[in-house]
Amino acid sequence: MIDPYAWRWDPEGLALVPALALVYALALRLFPASRARIAAFVAGLLLLLFTFVSPLETIALHYLLSAHLLQNVVLAEWAPALLVYGLPPALAAELARLPAVRVLTRPLVALPLWLGTYFVWHVPWVYDTALEHPGSILHLEHLTYLATGSLFWWSIFHTKPRSLPAGARAAYLFAAFVGASPLGLLLALLPRAVYGFYADGPGLWGLSPLTDQQIAGVTMASEQAVVFFVAFAYFFRRFLVAEAADGVYRDARETRR
Repeated sequence: MIDPYAWRWDPEGLALVPALALVYALALRLFPASRARIAAFVAGLLLLLFTFVSPLETIALHYLLSAHLLQNVVLAEWAPALLVYGLPPALAAELARLPAVRVLTRPLVALPLWLGTYFVWHVPWVYDTALEHPGSILHLEHLTYLATGSLFWWSIFHTKPRSLPAGARAAYLFAAFVGASPLGLLLALLPRAVYGFYADGPGLWGLSPLTDQQIAGVTMASEQAVVFFVAFAYFFRRFLVAEAADGVYRDARETRR
């Protein structure tokens, strides 16, 4: 029996995080960034490192679905948001000149890719297969979460290759929440455990496979409600402020006439 509280020397964390840190440090020499952006990128790296080498990884790989879904949320939402925001705007503008970046960061492309990645990897037989092959398929799963998550957040935090107005960003985030939330709710409401890897596993803390799945679903749905609502509210407020300012400007022009 593997100690659930063991820290791991996981190659994903110990190779990916230092590589990203090195590339970012070199990029800063050419494309300076604000302290806030640097802090965000470092926070994203630390979050990735914790996800891959802490006991969370051990519990996710051997014991609890809820731990694995927390990992997925970090890789698909939290870490990409911090990393993408942390990119210097000048660097983001240079990357946005690449044809692939221009296409893949389009909201109507990035959002379906992100949602599709979430749903495909949560198909039971796909999910179980990935966990049964942690050295290959599971790495691919994690990479696709991080990649599509980065594409998803790009148009929220950067104005190149296109600048979305605040209202469009708010609508984009609302669409993401509406599209992603059914997955967590479905897992919370299903009457039986659907992932054989965990249903047949040793479990932890006295949680049954069904209770573990319900906790995972509720946690996932709640997290997305909070994250996307906060981001949506921020940009919706900016939209209202812009509309109000535009209205004042129009009224002033009419008065001068």
